Amino acid sequence: MSRRHAIYFAPPARSALAELGAEILGRDPETGEARPQPRLDGIDPDRFHAITEDPRHYGFHATLKAPFALAEGVTGETLHGAAETFAASRAPAIGPALALASIGGFLALVPSAAAPEVHALADACVEAFDRFRAPLTAAELERRRRSPLTPAQDRHLDRWGYPYVFDEFRFHMTLTARLTDKAEHDHVRAVLAERTAPVCLDPLRIDAIAVYEQADRKAPFLVTGRYKLQGGAT
Repeated sequence: MSRRHAIYFAPPARSALAELGAEILGRDPETGEARPQPRLDGIDPDRFHAITEDPRHYGFHATLKAPFALAEGVTGETLHGAAETFAASRAPAIGPALALASIGGFLALVPSAAAPEVHALADACVEAFDRFRAPLTAAELERRRRSPLTPAQDRHLDRWGYPYVFDEFRFHMTLTARLTDKAEHDHVRAVLAERTAPVCLDPLRIDAIAVYEQADRKAPFLVTGRYKLQGGAT
């Protein structure tokens, strides 16, 4: 039950976006290798390492189906086969260029405008892969509910194992932990805005989904499969 899988958007390996994410977070989720983080103006390297610890654990990504334990009788091979089948019938999703934003104090790359195709892909992943998910335990539900949830989010948590789906979904690629000190938040945001600007020029294109996996809760997530979206228009 400790092993978990997730369905994420992972930028193509060695693409400018993937390289930027691996550099900022200090780890490549494709290989598991540590990457030297950049020295950023006015930010202590140890502090920058600390504030990127949580997103580094998950690997640079955008969530399509949040991490889950496999249901009884489901194997990793079954999940990978389902991901391949899903991708074969699903069209790539196109969205606007990314932009750096603050989401409740977390800094992340998000679409710079509405992204209905991206949203529809996430909705489809939530539904298509839910049958492979084990129900949340009472302890997992309690842990999730320690953060305030709206009634709608709580219903999603009960039904889908994650509160931020469908009407509550927001595509984002997290770069930092929550920064509660305003001066630090604003400085890190300004520095990362400059650093991420080169990958925020072209439209977002999601032409594959990735299966990420962690051996246990303490292990970092790794890409264990990538499946190209090859269907026609949705």
